Amino acid sequence: MNTQTELISILLVDDQPQFRQGVRTLLNFYNISSSVKFNIVGEAANVEQAIKLSMEQHPKLILLDLELPPENGITVLQHLKKSSYTGKSLILSAYQQDEYVYRAMQAGAWGYILKDKLATQLCEGIMTIVNNKVYLPTEIATVFFRLFQYYSGTSLTCNSKIDLTKQEQEILNWLVQGEPNEQIAKRLYITVATVKAHLTNIFRKLGVTSRTQAIVQALKSGLVCP
Repeated sequence: MNTQTELISILLVDDQPQFRQGVRTLLNFYNISSSVKFNIVGEAANVEQAIKLSMEQHPKLILLDLELPPENGITVLQHLKKSSYTGKSLILSAYQQDEYVYRAMQAGAWGYILKDKLATQLCEGIMTIVNNKVYLPTEIATVFFRLFQYYSGTSLTCNSKIDLTKQEQEILNWLVQGEPNEQIAKRLYITVATVKAHLTNIFRKLGVTSRTQAIVQALKSGLVCP
């Protein structure tokens, strides 16, 4: 009986070379033990590379980390959602917090896997998504739908305990919507350097060190109402 091997093109996006190597090793193992073959068509370590390679290679699937310099994986998802890219994205993340999962799925991801579950869930996740189904393991589905129901059924009261200036609040609002620095600058008629300076102050006031953490904190504290 003649069977045709299915080839799935993959773009691997993570800022840690060691982690990318681990994923490559795992996919090579799947290639040996499965009739489905995975072909890594590119690797990216930051937002700009991820977007560029997505448009050039048009992979069937992007394996995407959320913590990417200089912004985050949400920025990549938002860009792809507005572009001609027709593939799908699977998040590989170290974060299980409700807001991380919710934001990623809201931005267009087709699945979400915790990095410490990769060995047991990656192959199933990929196959589920390429068959046009959303992949959310039980522990992730629980946190996603908990927050989905919360946002759908209640209104958050905005928190004024954290002292943000009017412009910092505006920038935080656009940040939560996934806008990159350049677009925020255009919307507010300020320079990119000014946006970055405000973000530094916002991160300090929120007690965070990255855009994704700032989004999570803003949603948790009610500084930005969904």
